Amino acid sequence: MVHSAQDIATFCKKKGFMYPSSEIYGGLAGLYDYGHLGTKLKHNFERLWREFFLSLDDNFVEIEAANIMHENVFKASGHLENFVDPIVTCSKCDFSERADHFIQAKTKTRHEGLSPEQLTALIEKHKLVCPKCQSKLKPVSVMNMMFPVNLGTGKGNRAYLRPETAQSPFVNFKLQYELQRKKLPLGLAVIGKAYRNEISPRNFVLRQREFTQAELQIFFNPAKLNEHKYFDLVKNYKVRVLSVSDRKEDQVVERSAQELLKTGLPQFYVYHLVKIQQFYLDVLKVPKEKLRFYELDEKEKAFYNKYHFDIEIELQEFGFTEVGGLHYRTNHDLSGHEKVSGQKMEIFDEESSSKFIPHVLELSFGVDRNVYSLLDLTYDDDKQRGNIVLHLPPQATPFFCAVFPLVKNKPEVTAKAEEVFSLVKKQFTCFYDEAASVGRRYARADEIGVRYGITIDFETLEDNAVTLRDRDTTQQERVKITKLLERLSELY
Repeated sequence: MVHSAQDIATFCKKKGFMYPSSEIYGGLAGLYDYGHLGTKLKHNFERLWREFFLSLDDNFVEIEAANIMHENVFKASGHLENFVDPIVTCSKCDFSERADHFIQAKTKTRHEGLSPEQLTALIEKHKLVCPKCQSKLKPVSVMNMMFPVNLGTGKGNRAYLRPETAQSPFVNFKLQYELQRKKLPLGLAVIGKAYRNEISPRNFVLRQREFTQAELQIFFNPAKLNEHKYFDLVKNYKVRVLSVSDRKEDQVVERSAQELLKTGLPQFYVYHLVKIQQFYLDVLKVPKEKLRFYELDEKEKAFYNKYHFDIEIELQEFGFTEVGGLHYRTNHDLSGHEKVSGQKMEIFDEESSSKFIPHVLELSFGVDRNVYSLLDLTYDDDKQRGNIVLHLPPQATPFFCAVFPLVKNKPEVTAKAEEVFSLVKKQFTCFYDEAASVGRRYARADEIGVRYGITIDFETLEDNAVTLRDRDTTQQERVKITKLLERLSELY
């Protein structure tokens, strides 16, 4: 059933997933709060991400760092000079928007990486005008997207809210390398907030001014870029890519990891492409045809990224949308921090008896975008049932199961239901509901993605069994209470 982004936004507010922040004061553009269900869904995504990516290597660890960082961090990283977006504004009214996105929406072609002058020329070529008042647009300019923060009462104590979580591992690298007994590759993961003063935040939580990222920065010996100890285990695995060379046909091509090496991509990079795809297909249960890796060309990718594929998921209204990326950042960041801080980032690697500044492979994921994608992919306005059904994967859904007494005015039934609830909630996310008819309770559970309903009825008092209802098929089976945890574990 076709649905719009507005349908999702309305549903999310109604059910307590996400909604505008500070709404009682009219809200703030690009800022959203997570309600009780959204918070559980978001935390489940983060948990699954941690379990999967931190298990790729024994030397991958998670750190937590401050959101406010020293001004020199962003001088070293290039953000103070280069973290800008092109902005187009109206010559008469208050309309403003990110220029390349504005042109893309009008022409249906991508224009990342173009200069303000080139974007202005495209606006003139296509005779684009202000969508609000039809007036002439001003020449494209640029705006730095970082939020400055003044610390304390003294002058000159300027800092910034971090525009990406990546800089936190970079400034922590040298100390963490020492603490992790000088072993490479070293993975430093961060799940945390980042802040960008977006010109025109839009599309619900897909483009916000405050958002959560899950990133893994892998520091490694550049001499080992073309090797990975487990590559042979994935060499025949097919990856869904749309390379620059595939753009004319605009068709995703499934290439084995081994075949991708022939396109010039190194083993270390391709191995992690495979792992990212496995995370989406095997863990998040994203349909294969809804996922692709989109390669950025020289104009589109950041100048320091030698290889850059966006992770894209096809959404109902927006088409293929970036939800993350795999970036080979070389030694750009550590070299910049060495220059500005005066701290040596060069290490001596005992295994290879060589000195070098480690290179970085970045696995970057927008948590909010991934949470939205899960909702968009699993949202089903089921006309036959007469209610929404969220077909969320079992390990991601806010509640795996729910316990329902058939009736609430029979103490022996509710007592048994509470006994079952106490049993189940020790092992699985679960809630108890006895309000309204059991059919209405099933519908409420379907709407928030509950995978299994557990109903206690009069027969339970005789056979010590419950009715287990499947959210997706609505089929029911009787399960002995003594076997219930075992059965649920099989289904999880």
